Amino acid sequence: MLHMSSSSSRRGISWRGWLPIVLLTYAGIAVCEPPPAGYGADEPQFQTSDRCLACHNGLISPSGQDVSMGFDWRTSVMANSGIDPYWEASLRRETLDHPQSLAAIQDDCATCHMPIARYHAHLNGRTPDVFAHLPLRPALGAVREYADGVSCAVCHQITAANLGTPASYNGGFVVAGPAPGGAHPEYGPFQIDPGLMRVMRSSTSGFQPTQGDQIRSSELCATCHTLITTALGPGGRVIGSLPEQVPYQEWQHSAFYNQQSCQSCHMPAITESVPITRILGVLRDGARHHQFIGGNFLLQRMLARYDSDLELVPSAAEFSAAAGRTVAFLQSQSARIELATPALRDGRLQVDVTVENLTGHKLPTAYPSRRAWLHLTVRDRAGHTVFESGALRADGSIVGNPNDADPLRFEPHFSGIRSANQVQIYESILKDRNGAVTTGLLNAVGYLKDNRLLPRGFDKGTADPQIAVHGRALADPQFVGGQDRIRYSVAIAGGDAGVGGPYRVDAELLYQPVGYRWATNLKSYDSAAEPSRFNGYYDAMAPASAVTLARASAVSP
Repeated sequence: MLHMSSSSSRRGISWRGWLPIVLLTYAGIAVCEPPPAGYGADEPQFQTSDRCLACHNGLISPSGQDVSMGFDWRTSVMANSGIDPYWEASLRRETLDHPQSLAAIQDDCATCHMPIARYHAHLNGRTPDVFAHLPLRPALGAVREYADGVSCAVCHQITAANLGTPASYNGGFVVAGPAPGGAHPEYGPFQIDPGLMRVMRSSTSGFQPTQGDQIRSSELCATCHTLITTALGPGGRVIGSLPEQVPYQEWQHSAFYNQQSCQSCHMPAITESVPITRILGVLRDGARHHQFIGGNFLLQRMLARYDSDLELVPSAAEFSAAAGRTVAFLQSQSARIELATPALRDGRLQVDVTVENLTGHKLPTAYPSRRAWLHLTVRDRAGHTVFESGALRADGSIVGNPNDADPLRFEPHFSGIRSANQVQIYESILKDRNGAVTTGLLNAVGYLKDNRLLPRGFDKGTADPQIAVHGRALADPQFVGGQDRIRYSVAIAGGDAGVGGPYRVDAELLYQPVGYRWATNLKSYDSAAEPSRFNGYYDAMAPASAVTLARASAVSP
């Protein structure tokens, strides 16, 4: 989406070496300082992944573990960032809402979703026409640079220049241009023998492996995962901005800062010495899987289900396995729930629920379509449900959530829940220039609510405005760094006698990568192909749109 840095309403993207500076303005694209004489515009700045997989697949560890980088990567969300049906539908929605900015919106969104195609387009003095290449057919070489997503040659060509500064955010990373002789540095964590350098350089038309510590830094990830979107008014006029996703800044304000990097969680460690290339590969310590496990199991399930329809290269089984890894990761490393012993007081069953965030950023973090919520049930000794809050319907909506019933309403943060139509939902709710709820990123100028669970060590009182808590959670003394504690108070027949007791309380934290309202609001754009396709996919998959992150049970005396 359209982005701007905290200090400017335009962004510069540079290639170190010959420095063609590309400046994004809202009237279009201006290219300053052309490439040097003798550098052909048809020479690739990036290679697509097929050129990498020949040597970086088929990697087997001494214990027999498959550690192939290409197979790991190709079912990740990063690899499929341009194929993602939800992204394509959302992109179309934004261009329909803001038709005067059609070219700029496509260009800006392609910065991180289709970086190879976008940068090659700029080398030729134009902007990428994303919609002209949809629907993508990844098996066809003609659209491979559009379909390749965040590919090997993108991350591995990012230099250390400006990393960790606002200039690098919104996809403002710096890529090294060709060195004298035509060599493109491809950065990795290891020193490479000169003889092996020549093997890669000759097989990839000049891409040369180069040791660079930045490849393991959180600051490299922050270049595309810190996004400040620009709100547009009538005629494409800029009316504000929104910190759309800032997990890096959330991490900096937590106890995890400089203790665990993005890669240490999202690129699982390989615990033995392994080869990193199939040709003349030597065993190396410290390699990591290239699975880039995050929170979007829904996309991977969708790609598995519609693999044939989308003509994808990986098999449905591969995408299903990747979705399984994502769910396992979420269920083991994201959250924990604890229940105090339920007690009968004044005719009500009271129980304190503590939800702990185990991650190094807000939970959920990043794109604001994500939400987590508490589903709590109370059953009597016969197993009959006497209370339930937060049940999930088959269409992906939450019982009792006003936002799922009405796009202009939303559920506030609660410090205590006393009725079944109250639900504790950890989410961000965007507002437009009139203060109304919106799911249009380029309409959004701020937050009406942000009570996403804070990471351990996060002080909401000193948090920068970009990562601030919004709404009732700000004043809730039980909503603090690392956890939220909420008291449920349930009316019980028979008063303190508890004639149906003992009572069993079950609580689970549920999570959706795409909440019901964020999907359903696209239905009004069904006349366009991309929203129509996504809506059909989502409706069929809504029952599988959520997973349980953590659960706990307790029984009253």
